[in-house]
Amino acid sequence: MTLRYLLLISCFFYYVTSNGQLPERAFVISTVEPYVLAEARWAMQQQPLSITSKTSPRSAGSKHDFFSEGDYWWPDSTNPQGPYVQRDGMTNPDNFVAHRQLMIRLSRVAGALASAYLITHNDTYVKHAFRHLNAWFVDPNTRMNPSLLYAQAIKGRATGRGIGIIDTIHLMEVVQGVQAMEKSKQADKQMVATIRQWFSDYLTWLTTHPYGIDEMNAKNNHGTCWVMQVAAFARFTRNDSLMTVCRNRYRTVLLPDQMAKDGSFPLELRRTKPYGYSLFNLDAMATICQILSTPTDNLWTYQTPDGRSIQKGITYLYPYVVDKQKWPLKPDVMYWNDWPVAQPFLVFGALAYHQEDWLKTWQQASHDPKVEEVLRNLPIRNPLLWINET
Repeated sequence: MTLRYLLLISCFFYYVTSNGQLPERAFVISTVEPYVLAEARWAMQQQPLSITSKTSPRSAGSKHDFFSEGDYWWPDSTNPQGPYVQRDGMTNPDNFVAHRQLMIRLSRVAGALASAYLITHNDTYVKHAFRHLNAWFVDPNTRMNPSLLYAQAIKGRATGRGIGIIDTIHLMEVVQGVQAMEKSKQADKQMVATIRQWFSDYLTWLTTHPYGIDEMNAKNNHGTCWVMQVAAFARFTRNDSLMTVCRNRYRTVLLPDQMAKDGSFPLELRRTKPYGYSLFNLDAMATICQILSTPTDNLWTYQTPDGRSIQKGITYLYPYVVDKQKWPLKPDVMYWNDWPVAQPFLVFGALAYHQEDWLKTWQQASHDPKVEEVLRNLPIRNPLLWINET
């Protein structure tokens, strides 16, 4: 334990006991700095790779169109050449997920480099990050189209589906990273403007295309993740009207339709991976509160007339994060041993409600997950980006 760390811990307890306020950035930096700098060293060695670097003959789109296949769809053993059949919760390792992997890689690179820049103020991190951003959103030879027509396709059934929109939750830390880096002298202002236009175009597609509308109206974590990423992209593009839409959906749709009065998520509990999906949905709702709360409209303090709130959701799930063996349902059919990790709802909730035990649990959890399923369902891996704003 370093002297700096001990001083930060002392500072933390001094503030809590003296005025009830958490020195947010200092304490979070003390926890994540080793992971951030290690990840940044990795990121500095990565060359830009957009979706045009991988293609699939099963995609109905062009090389600039994001393509993925539904995770839980498999060949039919009774008709091997026919349409795929579903096995809920069971991931088919042979499906095409390279574009999703590349997007997660971009999120890791941008998130790590932006976080390292905030810690060190070293513009070299920014310069390298913008090489990746250029490849994904600017260069006409390698950029991705701002739509998701071909995500979560199913062989023999669909060339793309609305539920594939959940794949772009990994672009949230990309735009958050751009906002953290754009004041650097190494940030290309014209490129930032082009990236903002890309996300503005994507928001138009998300809010007008039938796939986007279907996903918005989804009753489970898909509806939550539509609000979460639309909120993040709307803030990045300074679209206040869409941010208002997202706040209203959180209050009037997500909480009353998805959360039970005890704070659980019944639609997630019905799945074959109820534990992992509950963590995922709670992370998304907490991130919505982190993105959209303002001094005059604080979603952290909002509750429905019958008492449903994000605080109740965290309070319900927290004991099963501390001791997973107390989970009242059957273990998830896959990846049971890989959860929980440093869940965003723990750190965001701890800072919102000054909960020292939640913060300690987050601090002691794994901040460097390697399992692909965990990375897929953990779009917030760099909390410093989200609590840095003043």
